[in-house]
Amino acid sequence: MKHRIAALGLALAAGWVTAPAASADEALAKKHNCTACHAVDKKMVGPAYKDVASKYKGQADAPAKLAEKVKKGGSGVWGAVPMPPNPAVPDDDIKKLVVWVLKS
Repeated sequence: MKHRIAALGLALAAGWVTAPAASADEALAKKHNCTACHAVDKKMVGPAYKDVASKYKGQADAPAKLAEKVKKGGSGVWGAVPMPPNPAVPDDDIKKLVVWVLKS
């Protein structure tokens, strides 16, 4: 067992095995610090993106509603911890992030 772990470590270090590349959308989420509070598949400070997608599935106004929440902040929907406003994030980036979250 120790030999397999060591071999995997060497392979990773040598670049023979690589982790999957992050999508452009994931990179955008990291760039704007969304990942400090959110993850795709698990609750952190804020809800998981997959839970957001599930909650808003089929709602035609979801993209606009979520974009406004990202920009202005919000509270009470997912518990007591408020989401801070993000006025510095460009609207085009917010739109891309919301589309990605809703596909999660």
